[in-house]
Amino acid sequence: MKNFFSKAALPIALSLALLGGTSMAQSTAPASASSSSTAPTAKKSHMQRRMDEVEQQITDLHEELGITDAESSQWNAYAQVMRDNAQNTGKALHERHQKMESMSADDSMKSYAQLAQLNADNMQKLSSAFTSLYAVLSPEQKQTADELFRNRPPKQRMGGHKERESKPASASSTSGG
Repeated sequence: MKNFFSKAALPIALSLALLGGTSMAQSTAPASASSSSTAPTAKKSHMQRRMDEVEQQITDLHEELGITDAESSQWNAYAQVMRDNAQNTGKALHERHQKMESMSADDSMKSYAQLAQLNADNMQKLSSAFTSLYAVLSPEQKQTADELFRNRPPKQRMGGHKERESKPASASSTSGG
């Protein structure tokens, strides 16, 4: 029974991870963010920090999977779903936070149910987009994806990033982080 609940909670946890502090890797920064990486993080809104993390996840996953030009259409669709999901979830959480002071217990319970439904809907969209992407990946890319998407906590999957030290890193990856 315990395994059932932990597996059932996985899609919600993965969806929330898009907005949580779990980035796929922080050893490389997207080129477009290099100028903003010098700005203090405290000056960015909570939502902007989360969106930056999603962009980092997208960049890192693109690199890990070695997405080719031939796969770019499916990749772009998948990446856009990640962005949309993060945006929609962030908006819903912000709206809930704004109303929290005036919520009754019943309203609060309903808002949790709405968030859970939003997460389920987001995961369905993400899963569909990933199915289309996975279908066009090479066997090697599929093997990489299979490893990356094993049912393990994100920290274990992404922790340390020691395995990527042999790849060329951007200048921003050598600065303290």
